[in-house]
Amino acid sequence: MIEEKVILVNEQDQPIGLMNKLEAHEKAILHRAFSVFVLNDNNEIMLQQRAHQKYHSPLLWTNTCCSHQRDVETNIQAGTRRLFEEMGFQTELKELFHFIYKAPFDNGLTEHELDHVMIGYFNGNPEINTEEVESWKWMSIEEVKMDMRIQPEIYTVWFKIIFDEFYHYLEEHKI
Repeated sequence: MIEEKVILVNEQDQPIGLMNKLEAHEKAILHRAFSVFVLNDNNEIMLQQRAHQKYHSPLLWTNTCCSHQRDVETNIQAGTRRLFEEMGFQTELKELFHFIYKAPFDNGLTEHELDHVMIGYFNGNPEINTEEVESWKWMSIEEVKMDMRIQPEIYTVWFKIIFDEFYHYLEEHKI
């Protein structure tokens, strides 16, 4: 299997090259990524628990899906593709905002990403890909915020950062 490449970018999100995903995470080089938040009619977020065999952050809870754009994809195309690959459903996605963050892991890897945050709406049950996802659940936005304070260790490092940005965006824009 060919290792997936990520799109290296500058702080203005202009592509400056490609690099193997693992190498970019080892060297903490800024690259393009995306995070998808799917909400239902009750304003609950669909969370996923990462599969136990993932090479980092296994069994931790995170947003509905996140990954990296491929060289020829738009942000929405990448989010739609990965949402279907991981969670087994499609829904219309809308890009809300993007920001840069850096999050080191215990295993020596670092996420240094220009993250495009997207939102979609869905009321069904996903058909999870067990290679990627261990479990899933719906939680209200306020429940997630409170639970992160009580037991932060069960959430991915990046989700804690991204959720905070997402929460403030929702507050500001009354979504």
